[in-house]
Order: sequence, then structure tokens, then C-alpha cells
Amino acid sequence: MTSPFPASPARSGSEIATLRKNLRNARIAAREALPPTTRAALTARIETQLDALVARLAPMRLAFCWPWRGEADLVPWVRRWLAAEPARQAALPVVLNPAQPMGFLRWTPDAPMATDHHGIPIPGGDERLAPDLILVPLNAFDAAGYRLGYGGGYFDRTLAALDPAPPTVGVAFELARADTCWPQPHDQPMDWLVTEAGCWRTSA
Repeated sequence: MTSPFPASPARSGSEIATLRKNLRNARIAAREALPPTTRAALTARIETQLDALVARLAPMRLAFCWPWRGEADLVPWVRRWLAAEPARQAALPVVLNPAQPMGFLRWTPDAPMATDHHGIPIPGGDERLAPDLILVPLNAFDAAGYRLGYGGGYFDRTLAALDPAPPTVGVAFELARADTCWPQPHDQPMDWLVTEAGCWRTSA
């Protein structure tokens, strides 16, 4: 397998950090600029792709993220997924301690909610859940499944700490696709990628 960490052209750590920051900011800005009707139409196409993939992978405990900064809103889709089978469970990732792996707290459509330090809704309860599939939002991604999040490294730490790690599905609008995300040795690639254009097993 070709290494995702090319030695050439040589770039310094600061150059790579700048490239990653600029790519992240540009793709977030492009996503936030989508008209609401366009975002809704693209999200509906993503839901169709998720229907097929999740039926194939057949998880019973699914983790997903509350939408932030124009991300695809998967909350209605997760509600439908839960309603189709009473034994299914869903969870949201929560930062329990700074610079530590996240935990997953159970979410239900009628669950009382709190907010984290970013103002993102999180479950108000404390019931932990071990997901067997994780849907991960992507600010930018490449064909190998490497992603750019928001720069905190929480998903990378969390996936590295899970043993065994459940399959991951990176979810994004196609506008997040890039030739490379300049992955670093600690970066954890996604197993699957889903956009409005399709679903792919990654090459990582």
C-alpha cells in the first residue's frame, strides 16, 4: 500500500499546519455559504446513501454528531432509524475531559439536552453507550479516508483509544473533497465515505 505520508515534496511542520488550516477554513466557509434549500437537498441525498450503507452494516448502537457550522443535519435521519427498530440505540460524542478521548452518551429523540462549551447540544443524562458504528462529520477529506475536523484531535484520540475500534463512516458534502488532507501519523482514517454523490470504501 502506498504510504499516506509522502516524503516528497518536503514540507515543514509549520507549512503543513498552515495548509491544513487553510483547507479547513475554506471548506467550512463554502459549506456555511450553501443556501438552506441546497443544503437540505444535498442532505436528503446523503440520507439515501446512509440508508443503504447502514442497512448493509446493520449496527444496533449508532453514534452520530449534532450538526454544527452548516454540517449535514442527520438528526431527522437518526430519529427514523431508531423508530424502525425499538432495539436500536443512538449516542452523541461528548468531551468529558480536555485533551482526552471522548465518551458516547445515549441520545433519544425525547432526551433532555444540555450544551457543551461550544454551545453544541449534548445529552443531559449520563448513560454511556459503546457504539458499533460511528458517523463522523468531515470538514475536508481525501480518497484515503483522512479528514480534517476542527483541529482539536478529539476524534483521532477517541478512535485510537477504542479497542476494538468500531467502523467509521465519514459524512460530508462533496464540496469537502480534497486531493489530500496532508495526514499526520496520529490521524485515524475513515473506513467509509458518504457524500451526496455516493458511498465508498476507503483506500487507507
